[in-house]
Amino acid sequence: MAEVRFKGRIVVLATVVLLVFTAIGSRLAMLHLRPVDWVVRPIMEARSFESKPAANRGRIVDRTGRILAMDTPSYHVCIDPKWISEHGDPVAVARHLSDEFRLSEADLAGDLAQTHREYTRIKKYVSGHQIKRFKRMNMGVVYTPAELVGGVETNIYLKGVWFEEAPIRKYPNGPLMAHVVGFSNLEGIGSAGVELRMNEYLRGKEGYRKGQVDGSGREIYRTREMDIPPEDGATVELTLDSWLQYQVEKIIEKTCHDFNAKAVWAIVQHVRTGEILAMASFPTYDPNRYSKAPEEWRRNRAIGFNYEPGSTMKAAVIAAALDHDVVDEGDVFDCEKGYWVYGGKALRDSHGEEDLTVADIVKVSSNIGTAKIALEMGNQMVYDSLRKFHFGERLDVGLPGEEGGIFYSPKHWSKISITRIGMGHEIGVTALQVLSMMNAIAYNGVQMQPYLVKRVVTPDGTVLHENKPEVIGRPLDPPAARRMQQLLARVVMEEGGTGTKAQVEGYTVAGKTGTAQKIRPKEEGGGYYSKNFTSSFAGFLPVENPEIGIIVVADDPGEYTDSGRKINYYGGTVCGPAFQEIATMAVEYLRIAPGGNRVYVARPQE
Repeated sequence: MAEVRFKGRIVVLATVVLLVFTAIGSRLAMLHLRPVDWVVRPIMEARSFESKPAANRGRIVDRTGRILAMDTPSYHVCIDPKWISEHGDPVAVARHLSDEFRLSEADLAGDLAQTHREYTRIKKYVSGHQIKRFKRMNMGVVYTPAELVGGVETNIYLKGVWFEEAPIRKYPNGPLMAHVVGFSNLEGIGSAGVELRMNEYLRGKEGYRKGQVDGSGREIYRTREMDIPPEDGATVELTLDSWLQYQVEKIIEKTCHDFNAKAVWAIVQHVRTGEILAMASFPTYDPNRYSKAPEEWRRNRAIGFNYEPGSTMKAAVIAAALDHDVVDEGDVFDCEKGYWVYGGKALRDSHGEEDLTVADIVKVSSNIGTAKIALEMGNQMVYDSLRKFHFGERLDVGLPGEEGGIFYSPKHWSKISITRIGMGHEIGVTALQVLSMMNAIAYNGVQMQPYLVKRVVTPDGTVLHENKPEVIGRPLDPPAARRMQQLLARVVMEEGGTGTKAQVEGYTVAGKTGTAQKIRPKEEGGGYYSKNFTSSFAGFLPVENPEIGIIVVADDPGEYTDSGRKINYYGGTVCGPAFQEIATMAVEYLRIAPGGNRVYVARPQE
């Protein structure tokens, strides 16, 4: 009887065991062969991965192909504190990473102690050179210290350490052309200059990758569902020439120091195409360390600084008077021996003259003579004529931060405004506007669109955007422009002209000096400073067949004598010599013949 009961228990126990294993097997079969959604979802989520590979930002190059801005490989140093605490050696990780990357070992130990975290970035933007002692391995890196251990090179496996790719923007020429090229921030977004204006072309398109990983976190390539590679940004080709730009930057820096100016800026432009060949401003900055520079140093004064131009404006007003047959070169005006009262306000010349022809008014830069010519023209004619030169509006050269100047309509003028606007007061301009006006005179009355982006090209050679010479106006008829060219040549080439220091040996140069008192802010009482000036010289050469136009502007140059008198601040004194140096260098480099002929392709000097 007992034996029967024992056998029955065995059968019951075996049946229970069989049922249990049958249930487990059925459950396993169901989970593996026909798993339900709530089982599958977390598993797939844990194994799936998505990434968005970053595209390289496009390059910026000059007209010769020299690289001005480019992405270079760099990396973020990252750790997984949780993984290191479970599988690695936190002490070794902290010691070796602190030694190699000059980090605080105590701070690293604090990061490693946060074992609930799986991702911590401990060092940003290290170069490939800085990680040369590390070799990537599964779930970590192999580190080879510089010091030998017992005379033998040692490899140390640091689990939970890896390097995250993070391209960084580099400007290999440092400050060269900084105000034109600009910079992009650490997020790869253009923030100034061409980097900002052409950001849509430069930034490229990030890729997209979707797939699965194994238990060690490695991608299973055969399960990759989608792989869209990133598209690198396009290359932006500028019209500027690096060698020419470098020489201009050196010259204006020297001018700034020699004449104690607050700032100096200059532009070199091709007369008949509108291409900007050089655009420089000093003080400058290094876009590789843009955050270290004062904001004012990052300002592109060539296009972003409004100033009263002074006597360079006389070229536009008198050219317009000739164009409208209001005056002729030989007409004579009484210049009142340098002192004249009109509308209850006195107007002075730096040198008193009596009767002067229109030609000599230009040559010696008479304020009184120009004011009387402007009165002959009348308010509306003066206003319309200057508007034809595009004063009072942006020229859209292709950079952010461009100012449009300040030029009010005649309804806002006082009785004496016309006498002041003709000599370059009561009007705000940029250097680019003045040079564009001067080049219009040089090009027989045709004004060209200034531009500095030549074209935009994708990595595969497709041209996305291209600028070509474009006429934006004809402010003067050719005969009047040619007559004005000769009058401006007398300013430089004849004794007694205000611009004789701008002469270039072997070439005929035309141009105009400008010296204007700076405006005193309202909070300081308004009006004009008596000893603070903006000085300039704008001109072109060769007069026979103009090829290049150049402008140089200096903010508050000069020095004081022991008696408190200010000297060496006139445009012809400060900016004329700088123009001469730039022009002498440019005609040699660009191979411009004395008769003009043509500009040869710029190339490095032999």
